[in-house]
Amino acid sequence: MDFKKQSIKTSVVACIIDAQQRVLLTRRCIEPFCGQWVMPGGKIDHGERLLEAVHREVREEVGLEILVDGLLDVYEHVGVGAAEDHYVILYYRAHPLSGTLEHNPGEVTEAAWVAGEDLHRYDMTPGTRHILAQVLPGQVNDPGEPEDELSNRAQMGGNTPGS
Repeated sequence: MDFKKQSIKTSVVACIIDAQQRVLLTRRCIEPFCGQWVMPGGKIDHGERLLEAVHREVREEVGLEILVDGLLDVYEHVGVGAAEDHYVILYYRAHPLSGTLEHNPGEVTEAAWVAGEDLHRYDMTPGTRHILAQVLPGQVNDPGEPEDELSNRAQMGGNTPGS
């Protein structure tokens, strides 16, 4: 028998909004979600603090220094890819401080500042859509919460979208 230790992969992502109310999107060049548009972010190194990881990932992917304004939300992707990975992603709102937008081709294939009215043109992950629907209401269709979360809230008597 082949036993594989399963784990929950935790990542941080920066929802960077500039002075013109544009959001910074990057197109992933690695799995999961290769080819889709997301916001800069990635894994947390062992022993690294969450905000240190946010700053590092943004510098590595797009060469910007940011100011983190606060935690926006937590989103999870369950059963991703052939390995059915489980990701927990902490999304932080931020704004750029300095640097020139230059994407790192080893991390992302491209990066772009996108106005809210243009977001519908981008193939984004469900987590990205969920966060942007909160930050820029009416600009992005929110896929909602993962189906399991909706079921859990209904069973616990909690609110569900549309109720």
